Amino acid sequence: MPRGLGCLSIVALSLIATHIVAAPALPADPIGTVTTLPHPPSPHWMWVNDFVFPHIPDGQAMLVDGDSGKFLGLLSTGFGFTRVVLPRDSSVIYSPESYFSRGTRGDRTDVVTLYDPRTLAPTGEIPIPPKRSSNMPMMANMELTDDDRFLLIYNFNPAQSVTVVDTRERKFVGEIETAGCALVYPTGARSFFSICADGTLLDVRLNDAGQMASQRRTSRMFDVANDPVTEKAVRQGNTWHFVSFGGTVYPVTVGASGPAAGATWSLVTTAERQQQWRPGGLQHLALHGSLGRLYSIMHQGPVDTHKDPGMEIWVYDLARKARTQKITLKNMAGSIQVTRDAKPLLFANFIGSTTTDVYDAVSGVHLRSIENLGTTPTIMVNP
Repeated sequence: MPRGLGCLSIVALSLIATHIVAAPALPADPIGTVTTLPHPPSPHWMWVNDFVFPHIPDGQAMLVDGDSGKFLGLLSTGFGFTRVVLPRDSSVIYSPESYFSRGTRGDRTDVVTLYDPRTLAPTGEIPIPPKRSSNMPMMANMELTDDDRFLLIYNFNPAQSVTVVDTRERKFVGEIETAGCALVYPTGARSFFSICADGTLLDVRLNDAGQMASQRRTSRMFDVANDPVTEKAVRQGNTWHFVSFGGTVYPVTVGASGPAAGATWSLVTTAERQQQWRPGGLQHLALHGSLGRLYSIMHQGPVDTHKDPGMEIWVYDLARKARTQKITLKNMAGSIQVTRDAKPLLFANFIGSTTTDVYDAVSGVHLRSIENLGTTPTIMVNP
């Protein structure tokens, strides 16, 4: 390189460096603020729970507003997450969670985390046995008794049992063996049943300390060989409505003597059954109690497609046991939930999409879509 050119290059680099140093500093990032959510919560809020299949240790629950379509907040909820559990007074959020000391391995710790419903900040933990079932998310994995006193959590390791947590004392109080029977369906302040492999139910009664007072098997309620039911039942008062793979509704009404089978009826006509219309999805049923309306995701396919999503929701009058409406969906749905107010909204999502759609639950009109929500959204819970 010519001698003069080298000196010129050094001078040019010096000028550039001087210019860079002299440039004004970037403004500081704004300090974040914490927004407190109003209380009580809006009846049109919805918790969208996410199992996060691509990275299961990072479960999450997302709160959205159905009226505005806005994202309101998020909880980080650990490994194999199912859903948040909400008491009737909205005073706290319960979230049964699992963690491993090395992220994806190591010592396992199970807790029920308590979150503040206004700030979504964790406020405490209740240690529970490391047995919580982390199966495909479903509502009956965990439920509160009717007075919100005891939280019941289904265990599978592979023995089946139910963990009982006292929410008033905030402590684990015991474990109830439910051999051959799964999940929890509350039937009162001190009772629940589990569904058993032979089509019977296990009726369990608790004492005031949350310990088992009695346990008995009912007669056979379901024909598990010829018309098996899904576990995705919905409740109206003292009746749980189960639906079979073929679309038959099996009501189970609970009285003083325990669960009893009611008269069955069908979601589909004979012609529709021949056309292979059937319910399907991850959370394919929703119910509005005061309106007496049952919602079911429907699709066409053989019997082994009972988990498949659909593009239609059929609506039924429970008192008349008759279909009153068909709602054509904007997007495929595998999970639905209905708010419980006088002007309800219908939420729909699919585990293979990050879009949650909101409809008028009476007219069926699509109102809005909430985009980019979560990773693999599953079941929804209305506060």
